[in-house]
Amino acid sequence: MLWETISVVRDLPRLHEIASVMIRYGWGDLVRALGINGVLERAGRILHWQSSNEISQLDAPVRIRRALEELGPTFVKLGQVLATRVDMFPPHWITEFEKLHSQVPAVPYEALHADLVAAIKGEPDTVFSSFDPIPLAAASMAQVYRATLKDGTPVVIKIRRPGIENVIKADLRILEHVAKLLDSEMPDARRYDPVHIVAQFGRSLNRELDLAKEARNIDQFARHFADEPLVKIPRVYWEFSNARVNVQEEIIGVSGVAQDKLLAAGLDARLLAARGADLVLRMVLEHGYFHADPHPGNMLFLADNRIGMIDFGMVGMLTHARRNQIVDLLHALTSKDEQALLQVLIDWSGDSVLDEDRLAYDVAELMQSYDDLQLKDVQVGALLNDITALMRENNLALPADLTLLFKTLITLEGLGQQLDPEFHMIDHVTPFVERIIQQRFTPQALLARGRKSVREALEVVADLPRDFRTLLRDMRRGRVKIDLDLKRLDSFGHQLDRASNRLTMGILTASLVVGSSIIMTVKGGPQLLGLPLFGLLGFLIAFFNSLWIIFSIWRSGKH
Repeated sequence: MLWETISVVRDLPRLHEIASVMIRYGWGDLVRALGINGVLERAGRILHWQSSNEISQLDAPVRIRRALEELGPTFVKLGQVLATRVDMFPPHWITEFEKLHSQVPAVPYEALHADLVAAIKGEPDTVFSSFDPIPLAAASMAQVYRATLKDGTPVVIKIRRPGIENVIKADLRILEHVAKLLDSEMPDARRYDPVHIVAQFGRSLNRELDLAKEARNIDQFARHFADEPLVKIPRVYWEFSNARVNVQEEIIGVSGVAQDKLLAAGLDARLLAARGADLVLRMVLEHGYFHADPHPGNMLFLADNRIGMIDFGMVGMLTHARRNQIVDLLHALTSKDEQALLQVLIDWSGDSVLDEDRLAYDVAELMQSYDDLQLKDVQVGALLNDITALMRENNLALPADLTLLFKTLITLEGLGQQLDPEFHMIDHVTPFVERIIQQRFTPQALLARGRKSVREALEVVADLPRDFRTLLRDMRRGRVKIDLDLKRLDSFGHQLDRASNRLTMGILTASLVVGSSIIMTVKGGPQLLGLPLFGLLGFLIAFFNSLWIIFSIWRSGKH
């Protein structure tokens, strides 16, 4: 508790900045609900509770997007993550979150120079045959520069912005506190597991801060597509790369989907749309490791209708079991099998309280709405949005690893349709799904699954006597426990524990004051500055105990 109090005091300036921005954009009620106003006002940081008329007239999604932009890189990234949570927010909120971007004013090259010199072990002018100190791009996390190696290879150098780590660490600490408050005080938010979302967001942000991690992602994709001549993945130059800097081959190609640019470069837009879709679907369904942001800026079109991919800071990963569920979902959608779709959604519901009858009815209604459409007319993005809306209406949260996948597939379909108005994502999904389904029932696959099932069954049978004996022994000794997950009761217990701690410290502090006062009246013994030493020590300890109690009350918002 003492460490959390110190943490909050340390983050007070940033907390004040966040609260002020939220209030200015009309989110004062949220600041009050989270108790931030009480902490700040007791610290003497006065909050101005007015928002301008111009801002108050804006729609709620616009106001939250503008607030996130003003709060800086951590919150911009949070908004980009929320843009993937189509299960939590309706489409008009998602559209607004998608407008968030990481383009920010560049910091001076001089501020980055030392990190670059340390990474490449020398001055850029001596290590490279050419180096351009004017940034090619400036994002919230890093800046990108162009250079040329001694052998003439063009490269891009990504350098992390100075001081960004401390800002992000402070923001993540604040977000963790907010998530815990949401989890304990707002039952409607609990089903989305805000603590887990913030923890996952923190891991994602820390991975993105580590530029060596992005370089390892690039190497992983390069291995996956080593035998594919139609795909170009940049080479990483590890001798110049670390957590702060990475140097990679520059891929030069056509960026964007403008038809005139593609035609001028002799490229076939329709073929590029098909190859791009097959590329990402292969990542998702075969590798389980995919580029999570395939927008036009990250997919470059090269000669011979090849595709180059850049910016591997955001990637998604799916376990083998999850890939099987995705295949089952896509197969259910393409074959219009409502029972199979219902089963997948039930598997995804986890521990959520589920009304299966209502869910079954909603699934049947969803399938009915697509019954008159031919397969080629089915929009995968619209269908995924309908599924997430269905889950939202049934109070089901989409598993976190799937939100990124759904967003990737929707972005991919949009890119394909920009390149080719006749593009149908479902035409590319169906062959992948059918091939994987067929592979499940080959003799080799059936034999492998059979062996695994027999081995697991034998292990369970072999362990039964020991498990039963352990259960009986624990029952005789009274060690059998039943765990009840009662969130509100847990919260009450924590509050009671904190209150008893403060009461105990208060009694001890009062005792120290009384005892020290008595000692101060007794002559003799060691002295300091003409006063009894032990009396002074008692008062000093009582003073620090008082500070701890004040900070603890300050932290909890209790008087």
